[in-house]
Amino acid sequence: MDILEKLIAELGSAHVLTSDADRAPYDRDWTGKYIGKSLAVVRPANTHEVTEVMKLANHSRTPVVPMGGNTGLSGGCYPGEDRRKLILSLERLTHIRNINTVTRTVTVEAGVVLEALHNAVDEHDLIFPLTFGAKGSCRIGGTLSTNAGGSNVLRYGNARALCLGLEVVTADGSIMNLMSSLRKDNTGYDLKDLFIGAEGTLGVITGAVLKLFPKPTDYGTAMVAVSGTEAALDLLNILNDRTGGAVEAFEYMPKSYFSAMTTRFPQLKAPRTQLADVNILMEIGLTGLERGGAAEILESVLGAAMENGTVFDAAIAQNSAQRKSMWACREAALEVILSRPPVVTTDIAVPLDKVGAFLAQMNRQLADIAPGAEPILFAHLGDGNIHYTVWMDPQGSGANAESDEAVIKAVEALALDMGGTFSAEHGIGVYKLGSMRRGKDPVALDAMRHIKRALDPENILNPGKVLPD
Repeated sequence: MDILEKLIAELGSAHVLTSDADRAPYDRDWTGKYIGKSLAVVRPANTHEVTEVMKLANHSRTPVVPMGGNTGLSGGCYPGEDRRKLILSLERLTHIRNINTVTRTVTVEAGVVLEALHNAVDEHDLIFPLTFGAKGSCRIGGTLSTNAGGSNVLRYGNARALCLGLEVVTADGSIMNLMSSLRKDNTGYDLKDLFIGAEGTLGVITGAVLKLFPKPTDYGTAMVAVSGTEAALDLLNILNDRTGGAVEAFEYMPKSYFSAMTTRFPQLKAPRTQLADVNILMEIGLTGLERGGAAEILESVLGAAMENGTVFDAAIAQNSAQRKSMWACREAALEVILSRPPVVTTDIAVPLDKVGAFLAQMNRQLADIAPGAEPILFAHLGDGNIHYTVWMDPQGSGANAESDEAVIKAVEALALDMGGTFSAEHGIGVYKLGSMRRGKDPVALDAMRHIKRALDPENILNPGKVLPD
């Protein structure tokens, strides 16, 4: 009996997909850049069935590619084209096991969709603050496996900071129970942090204990035209000081972004402000303890900034519809930047005080590296994460695509020179293997390889991802 027959006996034929048509949505990533051919797609229903899949795979040395919502941007779920790898989809592990309003934690299975979790805890006036454009389809296991970020990292941290405990199935099918809800637990190595951000190369996350926070009672949202990035960051600090750290989002979108947005989505309208080279979507979330209401605080701070000339114009959302409209402009970003291929995407971060210098220097370098190419970017300015994207051939002149790698190297090298990173929130996958080879400390890489060999000696868990050969 071969492995597919054994898997069908264990999971049922409905959950072992082998035909080209059934596998197609899983074999192709969201961007369409990575299209492979898996051996089969297996869809276990619970942790026990995940362990059985891994036992069979380990015994037969069949590579396994864990998959959440398949919304990644770095090819982390790419199965290759040799039809040797199983895709292990966690889409059926969708139970929210427990919402504890006393400890403000939630225990979930890995297949829970992020937006479904938002809705479930909202009924208890709590929030799970991780959020980004793919929230309607990404799954908790994937967000943890990539250590996802998003627009609220400024206040709450990324996925790693929001996780207290994990349940992980190891390469040999054992269950590692790290499902603690404790805020303090000094019992040796913090093993859960090995699996968060490992992109399924060390184990399969099947469950998690996550932190919850009180739901803000009053949001203040504004689109603001600012004189420059330094002035914007001064504004960020003023707002955080005024609100006791209640700034939830501080998103940078230049004038060129809004032009591209309205071309791609004519139904979206930029706020009625005088757009500048530096425009900030800002949001504060108050819990009732701060002085004044959210809109009043924004009016006060922005009014003073307009008087001293650092803010040109501002539009403050007056109701939920206007707030939603402002966020729609930001959440369209990924589709906007991918709308004019060929596209080079990056996911760098630099210290906050280097953001303006990075943008100025990179724009100058781009003109030399790829004449005619056009930067189209946005950034989580509050945490220094810049998505410096380049339309390589905006005029349709047939520009040489060989310059793609030169652009990526230049962007990442400048970020590293400024004390930054070449991967802030999208993960490594296969897209950034070259970046890891060039930019990661070699001693750190060697340590990672030792950890990989210790936990996955047969190299069956998502091989070819994260670690360059």
